[in-house]
Amino acid sequence: MKISHLRIPPAVWRVNFFSGENSKESRGNSSTAGKIGMGRGEKVNEQTRAVQRIQDYIEANLNHDITMADLARVSLFSPWHAYRLFKTYTGLTPVEYLRRMRLSQSAMRLKNENCRVIDVAFDLGFGSVDGYQRAFNKEFGCNPKEYAKQPVPIKLFIPYGVKFKELRKDSIDMKQAQSVFVQVIKKPERKAIIKRGLNAEDYFSYCEEVGCDIWGLLTSMDSLSGEPVCLWLPQKYRLPNTSVYVQGVEVSPDYAGKIPDGMDEILLPASDYLSFQGEPFNEEDYCEAIIGVQEAMNRYDPTLIGYTWDDENPRIQLEPRGERGYVELRAVKVQSVQ
Repeated sequence: MKISHLRIPPAVWRVNFFSGENSKESRGNSSTAGKIGMGRGEKVNEQTRAVQRIQDYIEANLNHDITMADLARVSLFSPWHAYRLFKTYTGLTPVEYLRRMRLSQSAMRLKNENCRVIDVAFDLGFGSVDGYQRAFNKEFGCNPKEYAKQPVPIKLFIPYGVKFKELRKDSIDMKQAQSVFVQVIKKPERKAIIKRGLNAEDYFSYCEEVGCDIWGLLTSMDSLSGEPVCLWLPQKYRLPNTSVYVQGVEVSPDYAGKIPDGMDEILLPASDYLSFQGEPFNEEDYCEAIIGVQEAMNRYDPTLIGYTWDDENPRIQLEPRGERGYVELRAVKVQSVQ
């Protein structure tokens, strides 16, 4: 499992709902739920583009030797200027950034593949096993050999593309139509291991309260859905003075593994959900993609397929990924017969 993909910053996942009328086009368990315009993201400045090119190059060449001359060449700036820009925009030097990416990649290989520590160390460019072990222990607080035998939740380094920081979400030109695929998903009884905030209602405020690094920790944990989830909790699942919006992983109801400090678990019942999935999108266009799906969901009438909304169960948001489209899930229950 690779984690080097440059993700859209989670702080902009949440976009306010748009009001709309119920879609008469959506019938059956799956359909086109609406046509929502999409436009291009705003242009970013050349310095941001230069740093993004460096990030893209590092991601594509993670298992190869990378020099400052290579990074300068792809940035189209001098080595000194490229170094300074990268540090300014990412908060890390290129060496620090590359090391953290390689260490996180190595952790996922140790967790998911039957491979030796020595092979992982040399495959990812570490000069010696001793140096790799020291770096791994410094980054994650455990020995790589012990981690391979018994993985525990660790804070993986999740890189975010700097270009997305330049894209504004308050000026969107909705011109082209997008189809939204709707289907019923049955979720089994499960636990959710979650990290609560204080007052957060969306990721922007959640990130300020909890910190964005929580996503790296969640990514290191096994999940029934294969990835972390974001949840809007109904009142019955909230503790006093805690947030509506949380992040976590879904696990089996008999899960007895380690729960990271500061997190707790809730038991969720088996339930039906409507999944709303938009078309694949260019990552620069994430705002339009999110709005398109949320607008379709907001106007969708589940009674057309024999359901009503079930707001007693959490609403679920998946990480926006351009290659699969934006996905949100809202719980439903079978419509009662009058």
